[in-house]
Amino acid sequence: MVLEETFTTIDFTQQLLCASEYESCTFNNCMFSQVSLAGLTFIDCAFHNCDLSNVNLNNTAFQEVSFVNCKLLGLRFDTCKLFLLEFNFNACTLNYASFFGLKIPNTNFQNSSLVEVDFTESDLRNVDFCNCNLAGASFANTILEGADFRSSQNFTVDPELNYIRSAKFNRSSLIGLLCKYNIIVD
Repeated sequence: MVLEETFTTIDFTQQLLCASEYESCTFNNCMFSQVSLAGLTFIDCAFHNCDLSNVNLNNTAFQEVSFVNCKLLGLRFDTCKLFLLEFNFNACTLNYASFFGLKIPNTNFQNSSLVEVDFTESDLRNVDFCNCNLAGASFANTILEGADFRSSQNFTVDPELNYIRSAKFNRSSLIGLLCKYNIIVD
């Protein structure tokens, strides 16, 4: 187990991670692209300015993990270990990621790109999509109770296919709820 270490500017595509569990660690400007993190555990860790694109997350544990200004293209978060799964994202690129079927209430997605992300059948109660681009994101049979879409852009949520009680929207984004009706809103 690695405890309270800081890793800076390490290319983990060339150098393997040395342990299976990391607690209270910080990763700054590290490259993980296409690396396997399968079976690893990250507890109370922070990733800053890292590239984790196309990383293998099979049975990976993320417990109270934050990602800031990270590139996380194509990640299958739905293959992570579910026990105590908790993470937050700020200024990240999560395009083409999958959160299919995950229970991740209270997650913060702030100032992030979530283009073509799959949230189908997820529990997103009280999730904050503050200033996020949700173009092409999939919401079907998704629990969005209390979710905050007020400053997000380009989302499409079908109120008939999702549970949206107490979700928050601003007036200018209501078209994202009505687009299936092919109506014109000025």
